[in-house]
Amino acid sequence: QEQLVESGGGSVQPGGSLRLSCTGSGRIRFATMGWYRQAPGKQRALVASITRDDSTDYADSVKDRFIISRDNGKNTVYLQMNDLKPEDTAVYYCNYYNGPQYWGQGTQVTVSS
Repeated sequence: QEQLVESGGGSVQPGGSLRLSCTGSGRIRFATMGWYRQAPGKQRALVASITRDDSTDYADSVKDRFIISRDNGKNTVYLQMNDLKPEDTAVYYCNYYNGPQYWGQGTQVTVSS
């Protein structure tokens, strides 16, 4: 079992920035970690992922705006979100995958003027 604790969500105006954090155990350094989001009425979708070797992947809609990173010393994965748009509004979930898969509880991000 891997418990993931997310933080950093909130409300921001278009063009603003937020940084999400996901903290787990020391095992996350060996896993592929991802951030997913789910907007009302839509399916949960991958936003960004980072492998144990620090290879990253992004959804086309967030490329050049979002950055995923990890700090193994803090057992934490981050999602830096810049130039936020109203369509980024969603609940964001942290995901751990290393055979077994675990999810965080989700954190709300709202982008509105």
